[in-house]
Parts: sequence; C-alpha cells; structure tokens
Amino acid sequence: MKCFPTLTLVLMTALIAAACAPRATPVPTPVDIQSTIAVVAFTKIALTQAAIPTATPIPPTPTSTDTPVPTETVPPLPPSGATFTPPPNPNSGAGDPCINKVMPTSLPGKTIKMRINNSTKVTVALSIYLNQTTPQSACGYRTYSIDPGQALILNDLVEGCYTLWAWNPDPEGYFIVTNGTSCLNSSENSVFDISTGAIRLKP
Repeated sequence: MKCFPTLTLVLMTALIAAACAPRATPVPTPVDIQSTIAVVAFTKIALTQAAIPTATPIPPTPTSTDTPVPTETVPPLPPSGATFTPPPNPNSGAGDPCINKVMPTSLPGKTIKMRINNSTKVTVALSIYLNQTTPQSACGYRTYSIDPGQALILNDLVEGCYTLWAWNPDPEGYFIVTNGTSCLNSSENSVFDISTGAIRLKP
C-alpha cells in the first residue's frame, strides 16, 4: 500500500514539472506564410481603393448662341505672313480679283524704290496693296513687320497705285492707319512715314 502514495507523488510531480516547462514555439508552415502575405496584400489594396477620391462629374458645357457679343474696340488684324484681305478702295470695282490675291514676287513694269519709316514706338504690321490699273498688269498685296523707329526699304516694286495699311497687333495699344491710295512712278523715290494717326507720303 506504500507504493500507491509514492506513485501518486511521482505522477503529480511529473505533471507539475510538465506544466511549468517551457513550450516549444510552433514553426509556421509555407501555407501559413502564404496566407498571411495574401491577407496583408488584400488589406493594402482595400485601403488604397478607399483612399482614391470619387470621380466628380464634368459640368456641362454652356451652349453657344448665334448672337455675337458686341465689342467696343476694333479686333486686331492678322500678323505678318497671315492671309489679309484689304478693304476695297474707291478705285477698285466690285469684281476686282486683286482684293484676294498675293502680289507676285516678280512684277512687270518700271521699278520704283519705296521706303517706309515706322515713327511709332511699337512694332507695326504692314500691308502693301498694288491696285490693278490694266487687265495685263500685276496686282495684289504683301505683308511685312517693321520694328519701332526702323525703316523698310523695297526695291522690287513697280509703277502703280498703292494702298498701305499699318496697325499695332497688340490689343492694348491697337491702332490702324492708311495712306488712302498713292500712285507712284519711277522718276522719284517714294518715302512713307507711319505714325499712330496716319501714313503720309513725304513730298
């Protein structure tokens, strides 16, 4: 009978020792690691999607009307090199083909020399229009740009009647001037002076 209490004592000691002994840390399996990575990835994706702002609908474009807004200033004319249609002058007929024609590079007739001085403080755009005098003669227009205080000298024009327009393309200082029409011949040099009020042929 003495061995039963001894056996009980040994058993209890073994149980207490087993309960107090340190436990081994379980080693994660590859499946557990992959599951953890997947959970972290899906969590990041969900947070990223939640942080994206919702799309705001684009407001509707206002409908344009056929009635133009009135302007108090004259709109700027096209710069040098652009297509420019000069207004008809009293000497040209309604069917004048020169209105919409660029002046040819080579002109038939007696050559004249023309100098155009820009006396303004701005760069001006200039259009020179050669009126048609006979059905066989050349006609049309050319455009140039002249810096402030500078001059344009032309040696490739011919005798004929010319209309000049000069304007400031800057809307803040816009102006447009013309000489009317001047008929020029080869016996004298033609000098024009551009100011903000007019283009004048010097005597």
